[in-house]
This record gives sequence, structure tokens and C-alpha cells, in this order.
Amino acid sequence: MAIEFKPSPSLPPPVKSVGAVAWLRQNLLSSPLNVFLTFFSVYILYLLIPPMIEWGLVNATWSGSSKAACTAGGACWAFIGARFEQFMYGLYPPEETWRINIAAILLIVMIGAFAIKTVNKLYLSISIIVVYPIIAYILFAGGSFGLEAVDTSLWGGLFLTMLLGIIGIVASFPLGVLLALGRRSNMPVAKSVCVVFIETIRAVPLITILFMASVMIPLFLPDGLNFNKLLRVLIGITLFSAAYMAEVIRGGLQAIPKGQYEAADAMGLTYWQSMILVILPQALKLVIPGIVNTFIGLFKDSTLVYIVGMFDLLGIIQLANHDANWLGTTIEGYAFAGFIYWAICFGMSRYSMTIERKLETGHKRN
Repeated sequence: MAIEFKPSPSLPPPVKSVGAVAWLRQNLLSSPLNVFLTFFSVYILYLLIPPMIEWGLVNATWSGSSKAACTAGGACWAFIGARFEQFMYGLYPPEETWRINIAAILLIVMIGAFAIKTVNKLYLSISIIVVYPIIAYILFAGGSFGLEAVDTSLWGGLFLTMLLGIIGIVASFPLGVLLALGRRSNMPVAKSVCVVFIETIRAVPLITILFMASVMIPLFLPDGLNFNKLLRVLIGITLFSAAYMAEVIRGGLQAIPKGQYEAADAMGLTYWQSMILVILPQALKLVIPGIVNTFIGLFKDSTLVYIVGMFDLLGIIQLANHDANWLGTTIEGYAFAGFIYWAICFGMSRYSMTIERKLETGHKRN
């Protein structure tokens, strides 16, 4: 007599092994120590978050023309609203800020187009690197095509912060690559120059570089030739960031197996062909976190331009805090600046992680 076996009905997995319950058990309640730390952290958050919500939202004042309007005992966000345009554009003429907005929109559109797979990325990259800076400078500085000239001393706020960060990042990356290749070069002169440059720059703080760029560069220029302060500061920031970028990229180059270099030589590739087609793509892929970390550090360090008399986002907020109508709003100003910097740096960090996943750089968990 044949015995018929019926498949047992599939049962759902135990509740304790999947879902939110399993995550809590594995990450927060996996041991007595973790249980203690979890409840201690919850207690600290309980002490901090309600007062912050009460100060920043419940009792906050959102509109007003002076500090006198903030009588509820909470945050005086009216200060941010009243000075918002100045925080965004600095002392740039209010009737000309549309030029900055157009340049920003154009950049966002070009970057968005770059993300579309059907677009020719080579031509678009050339447009972003070569054509866009020219258009942006014409819009920002004016003096041609019927645009009113705006001196760079009036540039400030978040506009100046983004300008310093973007130009510093774009300019320091290729320079850092060249310095890293020069430091690993077999030519003694090129190697010595790169080593001296990198070690000298990395041995001094950025504030020293900014003072040198602002004060010393004009002394080495011939009579009648002078760079404005913004350009001198950009040169200093670029050189400073390039030195750190070079060391990050050098680490990636050292991680490439010797066989890759030998394979490129066996294919008859020249030095630059082997670097551009074989070595650098692999090296840069390995050090994406380090590169982005350098970019984030550069963006945050741009606040030091306040020392040489340039009013970026943080500088313009500090300047506004001295207004007699808004005395006592320092916390609100710094909180606003901190949120802006956090949002931008967090976005850069998330984007780098997206690139890593796309290139499968990190190790996958089993």
C-alpha cells in the first residue's frame, strides 16, 4: 500500500526572528550591557528632546522686526527671517540676486542631466567644467552684457560658502592627483618638489595659508598686477586641500597590486595611458570615502575666510549678531548655520555611499 505524503503548509517565520522585534533584540537588547545602554540612551533623549522642542517650536517666535518681538521665551527665529536674504547672498545688491539664482538653477539642471543615462556624459562634463564657470562668473561679477558690476567684496553668505567649496573641490582634485603621481614618480626632481610641497602644506594650519595667500601673494607679483582677495583665498584653499587629497590618492595607488602595473606595461601602454585607463580608476574607486571626507573637511574649513575679512555664511551670521536690534540671538544664528552645514555635508556623505554601492566598493555582509 503506497503511502501518500502531503506537503506541510508553509508557516510564517517566528515573530522573534524577523521584523522590528528581531532588529530590537539583535541591536538594542542582545546583552545585559546593551539593555542598560539602550535604556540609558532613551533616558538622555527624554531629558534633551522635549526641552529642545519646547524652545525651538512650541515657544518660538517666527516673525518680528527686532529682538523685542521675541517675548515667548523660546527661539527667536524671527532673526533668521529678517536676515534671510543677507544670510544667503551677503552684501550682494538685493536687486541683482536673480543672477545668483539663475546660475544655481543652471548648475542643478546640468547636474540632474548628468545623472540621466541617455545623456552624453563627456560633452556634459566639458560643459560643466569649462563652459559653466565662464557663464557663472559673467553672471556673478557683471560688468558686461548689460549687467551691473558687483565687486567681490560684496559677495558673501551661503553664496560665498558654496562658491569657495565648489571651486576648491573641483580645482583641488586634479591637482591632488598630479601631486600623488609626482610623489610616486621615478624622477627625483619631480618627486622632491611634490614631497616638499605636500609636507610643507600639511605642516601648517589653513588659517596660516589664508593669511599667506591674502598678504604675501601680492608681494611676489609685478607692479600693476594684483589679484583680488577672493582669488587669493581660492588659491590658498585649493593648494591646502590638494596636499591632503594627494595623500588620500597616494594611499589608493599603493593599494593597487604590482601586477596591474605590469599588465599595463605588457599591453604596450604609455605611462599616462596606463594611469588613466588602468591604475587611477581602480585607485580612486578604493579611496572614495577618503576623497569625500577631504571634500567635507574643505567645505567646513571654508568658514575660516572670516579671519581675512570675507563674510561667508558663518561670518555674515556673526556680523548680524552685533546688530543692536538683534542682540542675544547668537544661539539661533549658530543653530541655523549648523543645520545648513549638516544638511550639505550629510548629502555629500550619502551620495558617496551611493557611488560606493554602485561601484561595489565595500564588502557585502553575508
